[in-house]
Amino acid sequence: MNRLHPRIRVVWAGKATITAAVLGLVAFSVSRLAVPLPVWIPPAVFLVAFGGGVGLALLRYRVWRYEIREDALYLERGVFTRVRTVVPFVRIQHVDSSRGPLERLIGLASTVVYTAGSRGADVSVPGLTPDGADDLRERLKRLAIRAEGEDAV
Repeated sequence: MNRLHPRIRVVWAGKATITAAVLGLVAFSVSRLAVPLPVWIPPAVFLVAFGGGVGLALLRYRVWRYEIREDALYLERGVFTRVRTVVPFVRIQHVDSSRGPLERLIGLASTVVYTAGSRGADVSVPGLTPDGADDLRERLKRLAIRAEGEDAV
């Protein structure tokens, strides 16, 4: 199974840092405007959220895997709840590559696979190099087109 690029940990840790900062600012605002809290509460909120978020990013990286097999894309992820997803090529509607602001800054990209099915039936493979995301997108596209031809009546 394929692993994600190690720099994805920086992206996930960056998102955790932003979340921790927002939570710290909310705690600070609450202590100033609504409920007087001890002065140590806002920094403690930030530190707990930051430590938990970075720890979760590191654990998440250790678990995340993907593989292209003969008939489907297989994904394995999840720290607390392990999720294994199988995306048969015949179910793929279209495939995109995307790069969010943090991903662009770090030099990474994601491949998003949209499938036939209910709302939210798309999966994403994060933590790829831009070339790797484009290659995965093109490979999945070719496999989906071939599977559609084989599945036709």
